Amino acid sequence: MNHTDTTQSPWRRRARRVVTLWPTMVVGAVLWVLLWGDLSWANVLSGVLLGALVALAFPLPPIGTATTLRVGPLLHLLGRFVGDLVLASFQVAWTAVVPRRTSRGGPTPHGALVSVPLRADSDLFIATTAGLSSLVPGTLVIDLDRPSRTLRLHVLDIAASGGPEGVRKATLDLEARLLRAFAPSTELARVGLAPYTLDKEERR
Repeated sequence: MNHTDTTQSPWRRRARRVVTLWPTMVVGAVLWVLLWGDLSWANVLSGVLLGALVALAFPLPPIGTATTLRVGPLLHLLGRFVGDLVLASFQVAWTAVVPRRTSRGGPTPHGALVSVPLRADSDLFIATTAGLSSLVPGTLVIDLDRPSRTLRLHVLDIAASGGPEGVRKATLDLEARLLRAFAPSTELARVGLAPYTLDKEERR
């Protein structure tokens, strides 16, 4: 006799619920790290576990966003994010230790607000891009205009970040890496990204 899903144990149903609601776990981890202000393995794992508990205790409808996991682009996303994180940490530390260094003729580093229009239309990808951007020291998302899909970032040292255009390019490159790692092919085609190839800038 073939048993249907209705005969599955409550534990297996909860496990399947966690799998289907993995975006909630990812967003929970990002929010948890932002709350503590410290990117560490302990905080990331705590956020994932907290997101899993929330998904089990307060089940919500799955996020209406199709995703396709690609291992290669995912590793590229993680590698570049860690590299950007380390580089930005050193830059912020140097600014704090030597606050009156020369920055393109100015006596001190100058902060600035930069607006970045994103290409993704999914709340999941927009929120994840914003979260990853805020995790990089020296950059903070202070506003999101959802109708126009525009992030407003505060940058600690606009000159060291390559000016407004450099900030926009870095944010859009981050979004592109995220989409290549998780977005379905139809979404990649809509925003003009190839699913399995990297632009010349991405290979550097």
